[in-house]
Amino acid sequence: MKRLLAYLKPHKWVMACATLLVLFIIAVELYRPIIIGDAIDDYINGYYAPYTVTTKDAPGAVAYRDIYLTRDGSVTGAPYYQLILYQDRYYMAEDLTAEECAVLRDADNTTLAAYVSDGAVSLTADDLKELRHYDFIGILRAALLYLLMLLLGFVLNAADTWMLQKMGQKIIYQMREDVFCHIHGLSLNFFNQTPVGKLVTRVSNDTEAVNELFSTILVKLFKNIVLIIGYAVVMISIDARMAGYSFLLLPLVAVLTFFFRFLSRKAYQITRNKITELNTFLSEHISGMRLIQIFAREEEKYKQFEKKSGELFAANWREVMTFAIFRPTIDLLSIVATIIILGVGSASVLGGTLSIGTLFIFITYISSFFKPIQELAEQFGTLQSSLASAEKVFSILDEKPEIVNPQNPTDIIIKGRIEFRHVWFAYEKDDYILKDVSFVINPGEKIAFVGATGAGKSSILNLIGRYFDIQKGEILIDGVDIREIDTDVLRCAIGQVQQDVFIFTGDIKSNISLRNEMISLEDVKRAARIVGADSFIEKLPGGYDEPVTERGSTLSAGQRQLLSFARTLAYNPAILVLDEATANIDTETEVMITEALEKLMEGRTTIMVAHRLSTIQHADKIIVMHEGQIAESGSHQELLAQDGIYRKLYELQLADG
Repeated sequence: MKRLLAYLKPHKWVMACATLLVLFIIAVELYRPIIIGDAIDDYINGYYAPYTVTTKDAPGAVAYRDIYLTRDGSVTGAPYYQLILYQDRYYMAEDLTAEECAVLRDADNTTLAAYVSDGAVSLTADDLKELRHYDFIGILRAALLYLLMLLLGFVLNAADTWMLQKMGQKIIYQMREDVFCHIHGLSLNFFNQTPVGKLVTRVSNDTEAVNELFSTILVKLFKNIVLIIGYAVVMISIDARMAGYSFLLLPLVAVLTFFFRFLSRKAYQITRNKITELNTFLSEHISGMRLIQIFAREEEKYKQFEKKSGELFAANWREVMTFAIFRPTIDLLSIVATIIILGVGSASVLGGTLSIGTLFIFITYISSFFKPIQELAEQFGTLQSSLASAEKVFSILDEKPEIVNPQNPTDIIIKGRIEFRHVWFAYEKDDYILKDVSFVINPGEKIAFVGATGAGKSSILNLIGRYFDIQKGEILIDGVDIREIDTDVLRCAIGQVQQDVFIFTGDIKSNISLRNEMISLEDVKRAARIVGADSFIEKLPGGYDEPVTERGSTLSAGQRQLLSFARTLAYNPAILVLDEATANIDTETEVMITEALEKLMEGRTTIMVAHRLSTIQHADKIIVMHEGQIAESGSHQELLAQDGIYRKLYELQLADG
């Protein structure tokens, strides 16, 4: 939680303002029913209050025949005048005592009939309009005040929602940036062990779950807690007895809430795990769709997907049903509580111990009282789920990169001398891939590594770029240990061309420059021209702006490889690494690729790994790897003369050819 609050700290004033707005919103929500209740008691049922004689200029004075009357409670003294409602008609009983007025307020039809027959004056519509002039004004004022409270509540809620949503999006934007940047700094070994779908889920789904925590849950939790307390305090202050009846079902609600929290939390966790599993499955199988189709495994993979999708469906359904049972149950309890209040309150109204306005307030409050309780239970479950998602996000942020930049890196302009001194390297502890490997590559030399699969060729390439750290020995670039060189400086000086060329969604230009602002369009065109890629680029409808899809499916293998050469050349590296760069190229295309390679290698230290020996015969030195050690080294002709491993490999390829 402390780490989450660290993200909240820059927005503490926004959070404070949002909390203050919530308090105002609560006050408005609590006050609205009181407006209506007071209007009912003071104005709609105002005729129950007796009139007394007053002067024309007195506050609240209304004309009645030749005198003026007022319902101002501060004016006392007989005679009193009392409005009577009998058989849908209004009458005025005159010259009454205070005791008689009290009797009339609770009178039945028999009593009212007696007063009507005893001389109560029948009132016309104009008489009634004049007598209740201030009642009409009071009702209108109450209606306007209620409308104002509604508008104020709308504005406050809109402002609060806008502030919280904007704050939440800013926090999650920062969190996504942090996670994405952190992932970029992790070693290749992490990606070898972690499914891509899992990382996608962490960056997208889990961060959105955390967004809900900041933008909704925290403030609404506070709001609902304060709202529940507010309802309870106001109801007790109005009528403690009625409040007691209102809270009769609270113990049952508390028990249901406890079980709901337990069930919802478990259901949500299962759902999140199933989403992660499905994303991982999809990412893996969409990437490998070609292989699936080659081996005609669509039906089998569909069954696997159907199973995982069914598990997610079941998890979602469990979550939905948990809410589907809890919410109607709380609503039912709310209705039962309303019935209790309506029954007890109606009896109290008839008994003269409760006003109709107060009954209205309690009915309104009790129907709203259970809503924040319901939301509170759901929000506690969501809170725990959001915290669980946050833990998963932080688990990625807690991953320590195996490759750490030096605190005080050596300033160096890399020229291309590479030296391995007694290097030992293992991906797994004590399972050494390289064993006491030593060699020197001078600037501008072209060195090739050959050997059987697993001999350690690709491991050497990975170590030169410091994608892994060695266990023993030293790797020097221009006489400086690579662990003392800033990794960005090191890798910018190394251009890698791999067997499988990755093409990003975008256009030709962005795939060469990789959106590096330091590489202009002219630099892109120059690099493409040097390696011969301009010959097909300029034939495309959009030229360098031609859209390309992910993995470059609209381009041939040769075109994708030429783009990778242009990409490497645009960055102008001092060291060139070629990892089976021509492995997937046909013979016709190989001629074009070879010409491009020759231009690319000019003036650069070049390290090549290839299985086809014909592609590396021009190398200045060929190093033969065998079981993690250097078995042979020399030029093509020198190695043939040694009649060793290299010669056997060469003859085998001649035989296969």
